[in-house]
Amino acid sequence: MELAGKKAAVIGMGKTGVAVSSFLGALGAAVVAADEKPPQAWDADAGRLAREAWFSTGVYDPSVLAGVDLVVPSPGVPPYNAIVEAARKKNIPVMSEIELAYRFIRTPILAVTGTNGKTTTTTLLGRILEHAGKKVFVGGNIGNPLVQYAAGAQTADFVVAEISSFQLQWTQTFRPHAAALLNITRDHVNYHGSFEEYRRVKASIFAHQLPDDLAVLNNADAQQRDLAARIAARTVRFSTAGTVRPGVFLRDGFIIYSDPGGKEERYPADMVHLPGLHNVENIMAALVMARFCGCSPGAVAGAVSLFRGLAHRIEYAGEKKGVRFYDDSKGTNVDAVARALQTFSAPVILLLGGRDKDGNFDALQKLLPTRSKQVVLFGEARDRIYPQLGGVVPTGSEPTLKAAVERAFHDASPGDIVLLSPGCASFDEFADYKERGNYFKEVVGNL
Repeated sequence: MELAGKKAAVIGMGKTGVAVSSFLGALGAAVVAADEKPPQAWDADAGRLAREAWFSTGVYDPSVLAGVDLVVPSPGVPPYNAIVEAARKKNIPVMSEIELAYRFIRTPILAVTGTNGKTTTTTLLGRILEHAGKKVFVGGNIGNPLVQYAAGAQTADFVVAEISSFQLQWTQTFRPHAAALLNITRDHVNYHGSFEEYRRVKASIFAHQLPDDLAVLNNADAQQRDLAARIAARTVRFSTAGTVRPGVFLRDGFIIYSDPGGKEERYPADMVHLPGLHNVENIMAALVMARFCGCSPGAVAGAVSLFRGLAHRIEYAGEKKGVRFYDDSKGTNVDAVARALQTFSAPVILLLGGRDKDGNFDALQKLLPTRSKQVVLFGEARDRIYPQLGGVVPTGSEPTLKAAVERAFHDASPGDIVLLSPGCASFDEFADYKERGNYFKEVVGNL
């Protein structure tokens, strides 16, 4: 792909937008950047770009497209953005950051997507590869953008990338050597316009794979059942609910991997130290991809046994007067809430709320009476969520997360669990789910 002498518009100047601008400028392109925020509010690294002759700023409307040959929207920029829509009408190519990076990356890419579990699976896969002595770059939707690797010496054996639906939205040739689709449940409908479009975008991670690539599917996910027939790559499934061959499944206290040749490998299930069957699924997907990349069974088992999970993913946050607190701030959709609830057998007081993403909260009605003794709603979404839950368990409402935590603690009994699994974005009170989770732990510490 030739970029020298071209002009590119980069929409959104957060971490990804700054990295994309630097990458394009280094390859000889002129860059005009636009963001709905004023330049003084852009990512801290954006300031150094202003000193470059190839860099300029534009207004946040379609006039920024004057003379532009390429548009690279940041992941949070939706398809209905006025600049993006105008570019498509003018037949100006629109390309995501991962598509741009892919065209320059020479290292095999291992990609993980899904509504839930992406970060855990991506991180674990990177740990397994490192445990096996491989050089790894882990990035994408976590850590560093892929263009940063594309711009460097590219010395890794594998690129392990968490890929979101936002990043897949504008891909045309992106071909991971191995890709896993962990699950598809309702999420980001406000961004994609419909669940059907969200599902299509998620499944597009396999669209350009070839027969010598690997596609990993969730056998229990009804949204994936018709995908295999449309995938050119070799397909392996995982399941915690039954036997799949070739694939990964549970039997007699072991995780069984039945490879495409019919040979079985057994891994003790007690090597897993993460709570919940959903994390067993994440480990199964990482296992298949790691074995495909030449990691030994011993390296897989060793890395999994050392892995203790990530912050803000059903993370223990302390105990006060016999009440235990768990931080699942990363649980930003309804399916993630359900998975978190199913992790616990003790009575749960659920903290639910934040900024709504058009979540289908009535899907929790059957689960709540068996898993939760009380719900405390908070934030912008509390008034919309309340009618959907129908009062199936005692339900309170508070304007802020702090007030919700304090109310839950007041109502809790020794032995109860207070679980922050909000099912919503964090942007009503916080910059991101990490800030929300850290604040939750701070409030708990001060109770």
